[in-house]
Amino acid sequence: MPNIKSAKKRVLVNKTKAEQNKAAKSALKTDLKRFQTAVADGDKAAATSAYAVAVKAVDKAAAHGLIHRNNAARKKSGLTLRLNKLEG
Repeated sequence: MPNIKSAKKRVLVNKTKAEQNKAAKSALKTDLKRFQTAVADGDKAAATSAYAVAVKAVDKAAAHGLIHRNNAARKKSGLTLRLNKLEG
């Protein structure tokens, strides 16, 4: 356990930030799963709206440093391919 005041503060701040990052990553995964479910159901309209939400969430995660920008690009590319394969 740290003895210095600034080190104690860093422990608290790091804990808070870790919780925020965990919640944000969980929300990202939820948005991606909603898109996957819409595609699996074959619902083009729902998939299109879920796609917009998922892409925005991926971009936001990359901007905040939760995921690497190349990872974000790969995810968005995969989402787009799945949406384009969907017939309806």
